[in-house]
Amino acid sequence: MRKFIVIVFVFIGFVKSHAQVTVSPGLKGGLNISSFSNFESSDPKTDFYAGGLIAIRFNRYFTLQPEVLYSRQGAEVREYGVGGFGYRNLKYELNYVSIGAVAKYHFGGKGFHILAGPSLDIKTDDNFPDYEYNPASVDFSITAGVGYSLPNGLTFEARFKQGFIDIYNYNGLDDDYYYEDVILNNVFQIGISYTFKVK
Repeated sequence: MRKFIVIVFVFIGFVKSHAQVTVSPGLKGGLNISSFSNFESSDPKTDFYAGGLIAIRFNRYFTLQPEVLYSRQGAEVREYGVGGFGYRNLKYELNYVSIGAVAKYHFGGKGFHILAGPSLDIKTDDNFPDYEYNPASVDFSITAGVGYSLPNGLTFEARFKQGFIDIYNYNGLDDDYYYEDVILNNVFQIGISYTFKVK
């Protein structure tokens, strides 16, 4: 952890010395509303995400924001009970460390902005039954959204995050498995962040 902090501050110093930019580390967190595509008898699951960021503002209009987040995802599902009789309600959990970056465009150089960018999501744990399922260890996602930043460093954002790797690591090449059967992570996020001014 200490090495990571040193690397972050060295990076901030390097960028500030080579360009007329504003570099601001920060913290963020918020609400996840997650679900699975093509998963029968399922409902969205609510949980949270939290982590850190570095907002690199190159000018009034453009910001690049690397992020490292802990994201709790999954879905509320209904399955057949033991012996195939009746249903049982389960909360499937897939938790990730998401390493990514978003590019932001600020309209008129002011607070309102749009954003988009990729992330690599590394699974930290899940609660899927070992004898039934084996979730994939990584996911690749694209995030898009809108937000508004205040002069005091607070930012409010709404994002949609779409996974592109089947949660069971299916590659779409098996004869009895079709692309419409691929199960993907879908996450709607509402959150707030705060960036610190670095002199």
